[in-house]
Amino acid sequence: MTRMSLSARAMTEAEVEDAYGLLRAFLSSDRHYLDSRLAYGDGGECALRNALALFLSRPELGFVWLVYESEVAVACCVVCYAISSSAGAIVVKLDDVSVTPGREGQGIGTVLINSLKAELRSRAVRRIDTSCHLDNARARAFYLRHGFRRLNEERLAHVL
Repeated sequence: MTRMSLSARAMTEAEVEDAYGLLRAFLSSDRHYLDSRLAYGDGGECALRNALALFLSRPELGFVWLVYESEVAVACCVVCYAISSSAGAIVVKLDDVSVTPGREGQGIGTVLINSLKAELRSRAVRRIDTSCHLDNARARAFYLRHGFRRLNEERLAHVL
């Protein structure tokens, strides 16, 4: 078995198209996301382009984390900062975790989450908050395997 050589980093201007391609594929095909997209106020490709531009122009709000195999982007996620009154510290909201279709189950998601945890610790972030669709048992199992805990609450959204 050939060992993958993976590296991870925050998106820069040079990687915008890589992030766009991965996120566009996820947002346009993931059945769990598509089930909730109206509640999220999905604005399509234009909104995705705007979001990526905001991450570059406003890094204090968050970043896109990318995993590369050689020079090919194979996974990404979106990370947004928040302040937690219970933790008394900076926490992050993790969204749009995606591995290139056909590459699932190869350890790429593990590299993504472990490298992200290390990066967030270096930035003094205290907690990662995320969610998954109620019917997405595979995502839930992934998060639980990586140390996340279930919360007795439901995520809600209100588009303004």
